[in-house]
Amino acid sequence: MGAKAEALAKQFEAKVQEATSVLEKLSDADWKKVTAGEKWSVGVTAHHIATAHVGIAGLLKSVASGQHKASLTMDDLHAMNAQHAKDFANAGKAETVALHKKNAADAAAVVRSLDDAALARSAELLKGAPPMSAGARSTCGPPPSPGWSSSPS
Repeated sequence: MGAKAEALAKQFEAKVQEATSVLEKLSDADWKKVTAGEKWSVGVTAHHIATAHVGIAGLLKSVASGQHKASLTMDDLHAMNAQHAKDFANAGKAETVALHKKNAADAAAVVRSLDDAALARSAELLKGAPPMSAGARSTCGPPPSPGWSSSPS
């Protein structure tokens, strides 16, 4: 692990803590509100974020290894996200927050494991998308879809 990986991991952990704080303060009514962009409940959106940490960590490892080959399109990702929203429509707050914390800690550990050369490697993450480096990917979440908003409607 290098200083850059540690700084990125700390940056990620700070954002995770901000999100955790927001999630923990949500009322049951807020948890059930529907977001304007995706038309998902806040709970489904939170669960999506919690599970996305695993996928993003996997992408980081793949890109950092220099072996990543894009196999999904943005349409594939949208379809997977829509299915996730259906499958976890009733995701509970306590289990979602716990999943968010666990998966984020695992993702931060992946970031910390990367050296500067690994962070500098880049690859096309989705078919037809511009290449992104592992270092850049470690500081952001899933690419938002057009019209996405995390604000409840």
